[in-house]
Amino acid sequence: MNIDIRSASELDARADFCRALVLSAGELALAGFRQYAPGGFRMKGPQDFLTETDTAVERHVREAIAAAFPADGFFGEETGGAAASDTWVVDPIDGTANFARGIPHFCISVAFVRNGIVEIGATYGPVLDELYFARRGHGATRNGKPIEVALTDDFAAACVELGWSTREPTARYLAAMTEVLARGANVRRGASGALGLAYVADGRSDAYAELHMNAWDALAGLLLVKEAGGRVGPYLQRHTLAEGGPVIAAAPGIAAGFAEATGLALEA
Repeated sequence: MNIDIRSASELDARADFCRALVLSAGELALAGFRQYAPGGFRMKGPQDFLTETDTAVERHVREAIAAAFPADGFFGEETGGAAASDTWVVDPIDGTANFARGIPHFCISVAFVRNGIVEIGATYGPVLDELYFARRGHGATRNGKPIEVALTDDFAAACVELGWSTREPTARYLAAMTEVLARGANVRRGASGALGLAYVADGRSDAYAELHMNAWDALAGLLLVKEAGGRVGPYLQRHTLAEGGPVIAAAPGIAAGFAEATGLALEA
């Protein structure tokens, strides 16, 4: 993490720092995953998993940010925090249920928010060594190469993902899924919302929706989709970092229909 923050503009420095940080966090996560043992987790609540690696990764990220940018705020899944005008929002492992069961579909998600606007977002899947990165107004990349959302405009050819949350009635989730299926789309659930959004940005999925999603899961991915040419919902315009809210992201060709099917709003 030898980045001279004096040699670049403020946001350039944070962008370089964020890339290095998420990769180093990924090394810790991958090391923990390779030591997988059945039952190596505890529960924070219903279907809410926690492993020792979650805690270790968030501690690593928090300490690195505090050392590099001591005036910045921090808001993480495991240790909380407080928002400031400049705030880092962190999920040390998104897809912990997968991680805890030995399934290699998980990631680290980091976003930098300035005055309520997401400026930088990074999502790193360490098993496949895929780093998704976006900076507002600069496009989105996977491992340094530009990415774009899919050109899909027909639900009969669409493959979408729906995230499930205990914070909303199961009936609402089932109703949304039923409507999406009725329009002809294939529906899947990968159990990592941050990766689900990154896959929309990369054209691997055509859309993602979740009736309630925490900020640490959502912010980096929403920036990725927007910078890759997709449409997203008004997340921080309507909800705070602490409360979270519904998430929708889609390729433009099916965005309106997907919003109607899920009952979620898109940005104007």
